[in-house]
Amino acid sequence: MSERLVILGAGESGVGTAILGLAKGFDVFVSDLGTIKEHYRSELVKREISFEEGVHTAEKILNAKLVMKSPGIPDHAPIVQELRSRQIPVISEIEFAARYTSAKMICITGSNGKTTTTNLTYEILKRGGIDVAMAGNVGKSFAWMVAEEDHSHYVIELSSFQLDGMVDFKADIAVLMNITPDHLDRYQYEMQHYVDAKFRIIRNQTASDVFIYFADDAVIAREIAKREIVSKTLPFSLGSELHSDGAKLVQDEINLQYNNHSFNMSIYDLALQGKHNTCNSMAAAIVGKVSGIRNEFIRECLSDFRGVEHRLEKYLTIHGVDFINDSKATNINSAWYALESMTRPVVWIVGGIDKGNDYNELAELVRTKVKAIVCLGKDNSKIISAFSGLVADMVETQSMEHAVKSAHFLSEPGDVVLLSPACASFDLFNNYEDRGQQFKTAVRNL
Repeated sequence: MSERLVILGAGESGVGTAILGLAKGFDVFVSDLGTIKEHYRSELVKREISFEEGVHTAEKILNAKLVMKSPGIPDHAPIVQELRSRQIPVISEIEFAARYTSAKMICITGSNGKTTTTNLTYEILKRGGIDVAMAGNVGKSFAWMVAEEDHSHYVIELSSFQLDGMVDFKADIAVLMNITPDHLDRYQYEMQHYVDAKFRIIRNQTASDVFIYFADDAVIAREIAKREIVSKTLPFSLGSELHSDGAKLVQDEINLQYNNHSFNMSIYDLALQGKHNTCNSMAAAIVGKVSGIRNEFIRECLSDFRGVEHRLEKYLTIHGVDFINDSKATNINSAWYALESMTRPVVWIVGGIDKGNDYNELAELVRTKVKAIVCLGKDNSKIISAFSGLVADMVETQSMEHAVKSAHFLSEPGDVVLLSPACASFDLFNNYEDRGQQFKTAVRNL
């Protein structure tokens, strides 16, 4: 008799796991507390996979041998608590899919920059002739690809939620971009719990594996000092003197050393400008060197990469005003990077669901770079209290159309209108993509 695999959540990771589970002979059942999107429902129906939506029926779930929980479902959800109390294993899609592929795993995490770094790394490996796919938080479901189009290498963007469900999975190359407070509502507002989740990326690594990390990040540096790391460490830094292989900046030039091989490139030749993008480019370049990609392919890719939608995406210029879509900036640190990289007066659209933000961290940048603030959220009180007095104009809005029109009114030729919300989007939008698309539509309609 087939082992019963229950999947909680019928999004990309859930349906992908169901398809792989079916291919591997499991008795598969999918349960989603919400409404399943039509695209995913039709996949389940077509493959005759049993599912339910709008409810978690205990008797159909608690008889599982194994449960895959979608990353959006918190550990404190009642059904997850009940499964754990019965000692039924609850794992992530990444954990499940990795059991059925022998591919090399390049795994990238961090509070900020992981999507850009994942895309950059994927492009470098693909251009270098490797059979590679992109999965995890970006691209298609990892499990779905393992089931239907397995590759020799995967570049996987991992959130802390996905790392929480990791048990035996191992990254051949682990990349940790940075750690700043984020998603603390999922970690009992304990920063150390969140830090521990991020450091799971090096779980199970051996001496033949590689750990790439940002040496200038104080949280990472403190954690590394506390831990015994067995993998080969390759730091990257914007200023520290490195005494090992890795990448550093030397007079505005990336200087990368690995196993007696070197790579050099001026930061002015990078397609993506700004300090944070120099970090993203260094991390991706190190993965390229470790993977044996030739320097010219790495250099080519770093100099012509087009960037990621909703991440500092320069969208349109209207009457001399640049409109920039940074909807993916869902925390303070992302917004800090965006504001830090601006060289012209900013009308800043900010707000949404606050994840425990400390806006004081942005006060100096707001004072020096921002001429007006447009609040976009159901509750803007924290933002108003943090920044009133620092800017000449501040307005409240509760729709993207109103926010964009207000920002346009407050701007003049030579300014930038920057959507960089520093908050989650779920008060007014489906997700950050929806928020970014609505921004672009509203800008187009000006």
